[in-house]
Amino acid sequence: MTRNDLTTNFLLTGVGGQGTLLAADIVGLVGIQLNLDVKKSEVHGMAQRGGSVISHVRWGQRVASPLIAAGEVDYLVAFERLEALRYASLVRPGGVVLVSDYRIAPVSVSSGSDTYPDAAAEEQAYGDSLRRFLVPAVEIAQQLGQVRVNNIVMLGALSHFLPAPVEAWLEVISGRVPERTIALNREAFAAGRAHMQ
Repeated sequence: MTRNDLTTNFLLTGVGGQGTLLAADIVGLVGIQLNLDVKKSEVHGMAQRGGSVISHVRWGQRVASPLIAAGEVDYLVAFERLEALRYASLVRPGGVVLVSDYRIAPVSVSSGSDTYPDAAAEEQAYGDSLRRFLVPAVEIAQQLGQVRVNNIVMLGALSHFLPAPVEAWLEVISGRVPERTIALNREAFAAGRAHMQ
């Protein structure tokens, strides 16, 4: 769990339509499978117009608030590179940042009034205190034949760091996705987990 073994804090973020909220639901339900107290909060913003989506999920023996304080995020899961940068400052020193190696230019960039950060700017923004992993989630999902399962690929990568049994993840995923896509989502989860090993 976390440094004090009491609460594990997850922040999931992406752009509208990337499956961020489904992924957050799954993380929360896995915590329930572990018989933990779970709290969740989400902000949709302009999600339907490609805006930022963020969800807080907290697991623990007793969790009082669904919101994670700045500097206390244990795991940041970002489905887009710029979204990871937006919230990296909330991650505790030594925390894990899982970033889908995917870029979606926001309106400010596509209109020409701003530029998308390059790799050097990203490195500088993260500093040395975080454990950051780039996951080719979209590429892995495309290889499986359905780009929409990239969020489940990212959950497979996240599961590598957590004590929850794989079976708990797969049971929750199977209960939250359309029946016809269960096998594909299970493959996506396995591929994401394998990528981290």
